[in-house]
Amino acid sequence: MAKKLFVGNISWGMDTAALQAAFASYGEIEDCIVITDKFSGRSKGFGFVTFTDDAAADAAIAEMNGKEMEGRELVVNEARPREERPPRQF
Repeated sequence: MAKKLFVGNISWGMDTAALQAAFASYGEIEDCIVITDKFSGRSKGFGFVTFTDDAAADAAIAEMNGKEMEGRELVVNEARPREERPPRQF
């Protein structure tokens, strides 16, 4: 089963291709995305990597959490489900 990882504290200049390249050595990646601001297109400093194999995801967490990339120390852990937010009141 696939396991989705949260990758935080990435540099503002990192794009999806660079994030995928950084994690590709741990196993087959099903999906990878750097979250960007919809107006400026700039990275928000975090992204998600989904591995097809749980063991590969666990290895990536163990190796990449705390590793320095482009001058920033990565935060890597298993992604939590998105929380439901109440509708916005105007």
